[in-house]
Amino acid sequence: MLKENYLNKIKELPEFTKQTGGLFVLIIIIISFFFILNVMFGEGDELVKKMKLEEERIAEEKKLGELISKLPSGILVTFDGTDHYKLTNDTYEKVCKATKLIPQRAIMGANFLNFRAHEIYTINGNKISDTFVEWDKEKNKCFAGFTVSGKNVGVNESITVSGEALSFLSTGIDTRVYFIKNF
Repeated sequence: MLKENYLNKIKELPEFTKQTGGLFVLIIIIISFFFILNVMFGEGDELVKKMKLEEERIAEEKKLGELISKLPSGILVTFDGTDHYKLTNDTYEKVCKATKLIPQRAIMGANFLNFRAHEIYTINGNKISDTFVEWDKEKNKCFAGFTVSGKNVGVNESITVSGEALSFLSTGIDTRVYFIKNF
């Protein structure tokens, strides 16, 4: 009897009130559903940390890009005695961190000092497995290197050649390792 009275009162309400009430109930159900999903699957603080790290990485990359665009085009060196543009220690670190490319010229120059690496590089069709450019905080130097592998031609050997990146090539758009000192 109580249910019937309650249902009759709801039926007597104006149509606008019924629709608004239904919409309100639907919104509460949807919000509750997403709240439950967030509790079960949400990453919360971990996701916020990841997003902040990504934002910092993008901001740092943008700063490095601006630095590179301000550098003169041509060879950038870390030592005295040449007519090329000499990098300050601070700029040297920033250029190192911004550099990702190692052109074939630098690879070939470093290969000449490692006969076996040169041999594998030649027989595998001049393929490089991996390259890296890293800043060493302890030594305050930039190190670059690459790995050659003969696996694609039946030679079960991989050699990593690395050394100090002494100079870079600035194109105005990016920087590349120009010379690797690996002796």
